Amino acid sequence: MDTEAAIRHGTIQVTVLLLVAAALAIGFGVAGVGASLPVVAGLLALTVVLYVARPDGDRFGSAGGVDVDGIVQALWLAPLVTALALVVRLSATPGEMQAIGGLLGLAGMANYFLRPLYLLGYDLVSAVRERGGRANGR
Repeated sequence: MDTEAAIRHGTIQVTVLLLVAAALAIGFGVAGVGASLPVVAGLLALTVVLYVARPDGDRFGSAGGVDVDGIVQALWLAPLVTALALVVRLSATPGEMQAIGGLLGLAGMANYFLRPLYLLGYDLVSAVRERGGRANGR
């Protein structure tokens, strides 16, 4: 996989994982559940279950240029991210859980919208490398 494709794949994967983590936190908040050690322990248990049950190989392929297999194989990270966010604010109320979920979703969408800047940075670095790192071709 070339670097540009890796950047595209990685940003989509991180965006989806952060959005799933956001959905988990918002779901707990809407259900009236605040942050606590049992919630964090449940999320960590879900992380372990998803890690053990992750599929091997190419089962799903790609859809719309998105590597669904890569996302499904890394899906176990979403409850881990949620658990880490809840550990920071272990006494969060249900409303605060929704806010934490909103911040996770905001981070995911910011990552998605910054993808052109990541690609621009890669293009600039590769252009400098091709010139041998010299200014004005000297």
